[in-house]
Amino acid sequence: MQQLKYHRILLKLSGESLTGPSGTGIDAAQAIEIARRLKEVRELGVDIAIVIGAGNLWRGKVGLEMGMDHATADYMGMLGTVMNALALMDALEHQGVVTRVMTSIEMKTVAEPYIRRRAIRHLEKGRVVIFGGGTGNPYFSTDTAAALRAMEIGADVVIKATKVDGIYDCDPNKNTNAVKFDELSYIDFINLRLGVMDSTAVTMCMEHKLLIHVLNLWDESALKKALLGEKVGTIVH
Repeated sequence: MQQLKYHRILLKLSGESLTGPSGTGIDAAQAIEIARRLKEVRELGVDIAIVIGAGNLWRGKVGLEMGMDHATADYMGMLGTVMNALALMDALEHQGVVTRVMTSIEMKTVAEPYIRRRAIRHLEKGRVVIFGGGTGNPYFSTDTAAALRAMEIGADVVIKATKVDGIYDCDPNKNTNAVKFDELSYIDFINLRLGVMDSTAVTMCMEHKLLIHVLNLWDESALKKALLGEKVGTIVH
């Protein structure tokens, strides 16, 4: 059996991870592709919990620009994360992966309420757990929700899935001279204002010595390589 570097992970997915060519909404084929990759790593024996964003459906920033109340805009985003969680759950279960969606905002007809000990029990039974609804509070990002849930379930790492193969000193899509970091300290990450993850989430990880591993979700083998301890992406510690 292959030696695992991480045995329990919190995977932070953006809402855009479920989009197709249009860049918005939920694309069934893309959801199935994500589910296929998750099934592959689940079969390695890794406990998988997921926090997913809602940028493909709604951005609170848009609501603020329209003059919307900040809390209302954020609650709309939280509801969007539940829609994405249900879509990903459906794709995973079509792959034969038993999955549970838990939400910080109670909606008993579609998902279980988030209870820490129950979430841990699901993971112990080999189920993938998707956390919807963010933290349940406005003014906090899904990055912060990922850090919070990771600590609560005893995850070894927060894996932040992005569209680039790690953290750079500037946007590599705009600057061909961008320099990639293989490793970063929490303090350097915060001070450099790199924008890959919000500072509240990184500060929480720093205070509790929780690793952050940033990698490219669109590289089909990146997640598996990270779990097996191969050099991929950027580690913040």
